[in-house]
Amino acid sequence: MASVKLEGIRKSYGAVEVVKGIDLEVADKELVVLVGPSGCGKSTTLRMIAGLESITAGTLTIGDRTVNGLPPRERDIAMVFQDYALYPHKTVYENMAFGLKVRNHPRHEIDSRVKQAAETLGIAHLLDRKPSQLSGGQRQRVAMGRAIVRRPQVFLFDEPLSNLDAKLRGQVRTEIKKLHQDIAATIIYVTHDQVEAMTLADRIVVMRNGEIEQLGTPDDVYNTPATMFVASFIGAPAMNFLSATVSGGHARLAEGGRVPLGALAAILSDGDKVKVGIRPEHFLEESNGDCTVTGTVQVVEPLGADTLVHFTVGGETMTARVAAQTRPAPGTRVTLGCDPARIHIFDPVSERAYRPQAAQERHGSMAVEA
Repeated sequence: MASVKLEGIRKSYGAVEVVKGIDLEVADKELVVLVGPSGCGKSTTLRMIAGLESITAGTLTIGDRTVNGLPPRERDIAMVFQDYALYPHKTVYENMAFGLKVRNHPRHEIDSRVKQAAETLGIAHLLDRKPSQLSGGQRQRVAMGRAIVRRPQVFLFDEPLSNLDAKLRGQVRTEIKKLHQDIAATIIYVTHDQVEAMTLADRIVVMRNGEIEQLGTPDDVYNTPATMFVASFIGAPAMNFLSATVSGGHARLAEGGRVPLGALAAILSDGDKVKVGIRPEHFLEESNGDCTVTGTVQVVEPLGADTLVHFTVGGETMTARVAAQTRPAPGTRVTLGCDPARIHIFDPVSERAYRPQAAQERHGSMAVEA
């Protein structure tokens, strides 16, 4: 296996720049997920790594080789596509063996690799079938098996689960996680699904408008989002945002709510406008006095294990995840507590998170995460 390094990678189609100078290093045997909304540049970035798209500017290194000018077949990568890309007239065995045959591997080696990969993926009993005789999940396993037998330096996955139903997505996601553990491969994985990103990744690259918005472990991007975009994209339901005004060491909300600023009080001034971020699962059903949100219930959604309560605070809509038995009636007033350690404060203009740490970019008296 090998590391992958992107330095100042850009991609333009005429005057339109879709990838805007990405710097990223994927370590050997690491699983990195590129996640973001449609059009953010994640699949284009993956296709440049694969050699399916030319690089407008920057340097791409796989292992110890700069591969900018190399065709895909010389980059020692294997790619798994969302549409499987299987040969319909070939059996599972023949599909998995095809890449080795064209490279003139010995027959006994091909047979050994295919059968080993099929056992790993639980498809050994399907080797004689055609793709039309397989389910979507089985076809995706075959596509993965075809990549595994190659034993490339790097595996590239381009939204491989998007054509599967929810149950199959969960099953195949687990298999990909186990596959990474078993073969210790370097994997770069693209998805728009934040659940896939959170469950699979060693590190997540959150992309937006052709740039990296944040890079970190799943815990990093969930617990310390750098921007309102990351905060809203990672986590389901999405983080709530409330307008507030700084006063007396607190962010004052509409309808009498407030949250303490803690260490941020030293870098914010009375009268400053901020956005307060609270995840639905971080509300407390009992008010704790110094950290409260009050609003009017609009809709209640029972989910079995818990309940989602949608309520408005000063005209802004919020969602709280509460205990299953909690069912406030629409139109009633609720006051929920919050854990100050779980509160996020953002600059409403730059949409970047305020952080009390020293390694920050200062704007006047305010410190905003760089």
